[in-house]
Amino acid sequence: MKILVVDDEQPLLDALQYALEREGFEVVTATDSEDALRLFGEHNPNLVILDVMLPTRSGFEVCQILRKRSNVPIIMLTAKGAEVDRVVGLEIGADDYVTKPFSMRELMARIKSVLRRASAPAPVAGPILKAGELTLDVSRYEARLGDTPLSLSPKEFELLRFLMEHPGQVFSRQTLLDRVWGEEKYIEERTVDVHIHWLREKIEPNPRKPKYLLTVRGVGYKFRG
Repeated sequence: MKILVVDDEQPLLDALQYALEREGFEVVTATDSEDALRLFGEHNPNLVILDVMLPTRSGFEVCQILRKRSNVPIIMLTAKGAEVDRVVGLEIGADDYVTKPFSMRELMARIKSVLRRASAPAPVAGPILKAGELTLDVSRYEARLGDTPLSLSPKEFELLRFLMEHPGQVFSRQTLLDRVWGEEKYIEERTVDVHIHWLREKIEPNPRKPKYLLTVRGVGYKFRG
């Protein structure tokens, strides 16, 4: 497994490289956004650890660029107490975040959790779910809107699948976490909101007035088939 680590603090970068290599990972490092983007294209890493504060471009900008290119897992490094950074990071496509200062044990747990989610195998068999122009082929792990293929992350697919399998039923955020994310650690209810937001951007004709993924105020979400 290869990990790209991006941080402009050289001592932290060296410590991260040492710790990750001890865990058996191959590590590529960058200290600025331009090098990060170049090295990503050259090395095609399995995961990116990305600091928010970088020279030239912020980590948020780099995350947005990478997310347009790939579904590679991204863990953001944020400043202590900067909740807005964590929320923005999730909203632009990051898979997780770690707040500085952090322990290497915590970081390794987050890395393994994110990689485990990303490498989960697609189901070998299943139905074709349809609602309006939306089609979910579970056996092929494919989604389409009309004739247009949709690029969904594994968790976006599983969340949409679960909701489409239960049309009209309202589920709380905690229930969705339990049913879609299972026993994975370090997952907050806000994660559900972020994934719903991204799904709406991809499947709704008008994300601001959704026809498929509906919010039930004070309760959670439901799928209208």
